[in-house]
Amino acid sequence: MLIRTHLSITLFFILVFISVVEYKFAFVLVALLATFIPDADSKFSTLGKNKSLRILQFFVRHRGMMHSFSFLLLITFLLVLFFPIISLGFFLGYGLHLLADSFTVRGIRPFYPLKKKSSWKIRTGGRSEVIILVCFIIGDLGLLMWRILGVV
Repeated sequence: MLIRTHLSITLFFILVFISVVEYKFAFVLVALLATFIPDADSKFSTLGKNKSLRILQFFVRHRGMMHSFSFLLLITFLLVLFFPIISLGFFLGYGLHLLADSFTVRGIRPFYPLKKKSSWKIRTGGRSEVIILVCFIIGDLGLLMWRILGVV
């Protein structure tokens, strides 16, 4: 999926969970930033265009290790141990990125290094992704209005 779709999905879930999070600013910032991280292994992604990541891209292939729940759980575990304040935001942003990509035609290998692939029918940048994007943007606006109007 494209980064705009990943961000709209992450924003939706940020708005769902924001009321139960203690460090709201850190949660929002880390969740949004973590949404970009799985694609750092692709030189065509927003984050991956950064030349300093070329070394990483040399050693890992796109939708390999970094696109796995195994990697997510390992990094989240380390964050819980050393930086617990940001661990939930990281888990949410990174995990939603992986979940969304698991519905694409290309899919992901959720439990890397195992070969089993999780994929479906959504084409990156295709009509179905645009529909998902629009639905989440509407949901984002609805939740944002709900939060602003203080219905919660």
